Amino acid sequence: MKAYVFPGQGSQFPGMGKELYNGSAKAKELFEEANQILGFEITKVMFEGTEEELKQTKVTQPAIFLHSVVLALTSDIKPDMVAGHSLGEFSALVANGTLSFQDALLLVSKRAAAMQKACELQASTMAAILGLDDRKVEEVCASIQDDIVVAANYNCPGQLVISGSVSGIELACVKMKEAGAKRALPLSVSGAFHSPFMEPARLELAAAIEATKFNVPHCPVYQNVNALPSKEVSVIKKNLIDQLTAPVRWTQTVQNMVQDGATNFVECGPGKVLQGLVKKINATAEVAGV
Repeated sequence: MKAYVFPGQGSQFPGMGKELYNGSAKAKELFEEANQILGFEITKVMFEGTEEELKQTKVTQPAIFLHSVVLALTSDIKPDMVAGHSLGEFSALVANGTLSFQDALLLVSKRAAAMQKACELQASTMAAILGLDDRKVEEVCASIQDDIVVAANYNCPGQLVISGSVSGIELACVKMKEAGAKRALPLSVSGAFHSPFMEPARLELAAAIEATKFNVPHCPVYQNVNALPSKEVSVIKKNLIDQLTAPVRWTQTVQNMVQDGATNFVECGPGKVLQGLVKKINATAEVAGV
């Protein structure tokens, strides 16, 4: 069975999508429509912008979504199941017919703006913990009493990203190394994604998601919140809302997809990050890009 997976923030690069735009009339039409929907020329930033310009959350999220979805819609993909890493879940929901391109882009734009606002309310950050068992990482996070520190991204065995307050993450990094982590790397991000710090954004996005039309998908989406498949619209909505403050269970998602029959994982979007993670989670899985 073929599983299509869609990347999240961090996969952007200067010039992204330009080849797609120039190589397909349908792609060009979708990019131009996106410029109209967003109210600014995102194509200009994607094709000509600097790395720094692309790092702004309000640009990064729609840009990665656009690259992924335009690639999917112009490649005529036929997935048996889909999943997306964080932001990538919105791309996955277009690929399996749950959301229209237009509605999903509007939601992604609102999500990015809401997350940016939440980041500005309180200083917070993230760090990547390498070479430590997931359970040990969770134990260290739980041991930090006076600050918020939580597991945020279960990327693959031995790679877990944590989120929290600046002082909490600094202390956690020290404790993780003491506990045997090979590395504890603070990340250059604008805030603590997938943590309680995103609660204001979750509330804002919830209203937008509830007001958006969701269709019954033609194949299951494995969602970040619980790593389980769903075709139930009410469940998909709830999990999409809760995703902002809950961890991304990517390791568990890929394991469950394999258990349910996935043998080929096709990454649809910029970069090859997910292909690498899938191989680390299951060495026998076949991986490719679109």
